[in-house]
Amino acid sequence: MMLAAWTAANLVCFTLMGIDKRRAVRGRRRIRERTLFLSAALFGALGGVIGMQVFRHKTKHRSFCIGFPALLTVQTALILIICGLRR
Repeated sequence: MMLAAWTAANLVCFTLMGIDKRRAVRGRRRIRERTLFLSAALFGALGGVIGMQVFRHKTKHRSFCIGFPALLTVQTALILIICGLRR
């Protein structure tokens, strides 16, 4: 169940990065950076990092280049701790 939730959170963040990139290219209304960070913070950081690379999106923004990997590091540590406590 936890794996499914984590996968869904990452898919959401990845998808949001793709949608925002498409909107940026087309000059349309964008997804707020706050929303992108919130989706990453809710255990979607891996999807956000992958989305940054796949869509080449937000790669010049320092807050994303540092923030998303930092969130991923914290989330990975939390997952490892939680999984270690279950054993």
